[in-house]
Amino acid sequence: MSQIVRCALIQSSNPINDESVSVADIQKAMLDKHLPMIDDAGKQGVQILGLQEIFNGPYFCPSQDRRWYEAAETIPGPTTEIMQAYAKKYNMVIVVPLYEKEMRGVYYNSAAVVDADGTYLGKYRKQHIPQVAGFWEKYFFKPGNGGYPVFQTKYAKVGVYICYDRHFPEGARCLGLNGAEIVFNPSATVAGLSEYLWKIEQPAHAVANGYYVAASNRVGKEGPWNIGEFYGTSYFVNPRGQFVAEASRDKDELLIADLDLALIDEVRQTWQFFRDRRPDAYDELVRP
Repeated sequence: MSQIVRCALIQSSNPINDESVSVADIQKAMLDKHLPMIDDAGKQGVQILGLQEIFNGPYFCPSQDRRWYEAAETIPGPTTEIMQAYAKKYNMVIVVPLYEKEMRGVYYNSAAVVDADGTYLGKYRKQHIPQVAGFWEKYFFKPGNGGYPVFQTKYAKVGVYICYDRHFPEGARCLGLNGAEIVFNPSATVAGLSEYLWKIEQPAHAVANGYYVAASNRVGKEGPWNIGEFYGTSYFVNPRGQFVAEASRDKDELLIADLDLALIDEVRQTWQFFRDRRPDAYDELVRP
């Protein structure tokens, strides 16, 4: 018996690449660009919608410019409240990645999860924070401290993993063990070595854990940093590691896919990876 859930991802370019524009105005422009696409998703009957990493701004981590601290906000907070209204309007779950301010001077790369009735369910904080040329994320974010929560939404059990997290199978497994049926991975990833891995790692997580993965990425180039091209190709992959739907490389796009949760049972009853795990034999995994 099928258990279809209509899901969607939004991939978008940044409309303003001008350092002279205020942080608040850039955020407003990015939010204004997303709202019609969110409306479109709602009108097409999308039940769970995932937005891209720090969706309401540019990916500012190629800089080490402290003005971007101004982009941080509380979760829940003003943008979460806007998304709660849209969720309620369309009876649609929304995964909302934001730059989170916990308190003065303490910031996280996070994602709020809002249920279909507008209820704020909680948040995930990115656990693995890169610090390499072009990706100075430790300047802006603390490592997440909230574990790997899974949220029981109206339509499915949803987990979140953010961008660089995807290189670490341990957290992906934790999400599976915590009951995730669909894992959303919002990203900001530019062409280079990671593009080869983009279509390997997350299908592997889906197979190893018997769940769906919804992977989103930005598109275009963002100035003034010009670290490369965000190559889009957002996609959905099923528990067999098969691609269900894939977006373009260079266009703003709403990608919609109907996911059958019954396939999770079918796959897990064939490949009993959770049954055959040997946590008693994995001591090395928790050694520093």
